[in-house]
Amino acid sequence: MNVGILGLGLIGGSMARAFSKAGHGVFAWDTDGSILSFAMLDGSVRGVLNEETLPRCSLILLAIYPDGSASWLERNASRISPDALVMDLCGIKEEICRRCFPLADEYGFTFVGGHPMAGSHFSGFKYSRSNLFQGAPMVLVPPRFDDMQLLERVKEALAPCRFGSFSVCTAQEHDRLIAFTSQMPHVLSNAYIKSPTARSHKGFSAGSYKDLTRVAWLNPRMWAELCMDNRENMLFELDTCLRSLQAYRKALEEHDMDTLTALLDEGRRRKEEVDG
Repeated sequence: MNVGILGLGLIGGSMARAFSKAGHGVFAWDTDGSILSFAMLDGSVRGVLNEETLPRCSLILLAIYPDGSASWLERNASRISPDALVMDLCGIKEEICRRCFPLADEYGFTFVGGHPMAGSHFSGFKYSRSNLFQGAPMVLVPPRFDDMQLLERVKEALAPCRFGSFSVCTAQEHDRLIAFTSQMPHVLSNAYIKSPTARSHKGFSAGSYKDLTRVAWLNPRMWAELCMDNRENMLFELDTCLRSLQAYRKALEEHDMDTLTALLDEGRRRKEEVDG
């Protein structure tokens, strides 16, 4: 199988390594020519994804920012084989599916929204690895939910990645949930580390600090685009969090030990309810 990959960052690079390791031909494109050259030198990529190689790919993975992925597909849809499966790997789904499903209908190929739930606070091809997705969940947004044959086709196509599970949902449901599980943690971590106290934390911090600040080390442009594209869901989550923080603040300000204890116990019980 020939696989085309747009973007050789952490996700695209790890996809390239996984498919190459499994013996498939990988053709890729990246804005940084030196990254593409290195990927070809180390054997992760066989050649450049271009007008000549694109029609030969039966699986095409879009692993750049959402707008860039959709714009690339709009420019290149006519060159894609009608037998090809095209998937995006972006962190939001509603906007990209809105733009890409009609292209698939018009040109005959199959498009499925995808979001691998794996990653790292480090970005770039140098941190990519062939086993990044091993055991990880994969979220799928298909054009039709009753097409079991398509879902099996997707699972078979992604077999070299060794995902642990597959979930299927609508683009709207994906974006609502991902605002809470992914985008909010990055924003909260990023805001928390801005405390002036952070400069003197060494020697006074352990697991709690490390857990909360890990994803503050992020790709600013990528996360800004993801949050902005999902702004309605993000505003809901931010408003919900701010109301909760105000309750803690009020209890502290009023020396209300009973309320503060109740608030903390409520959070403890909620964690137990949702995670077991």
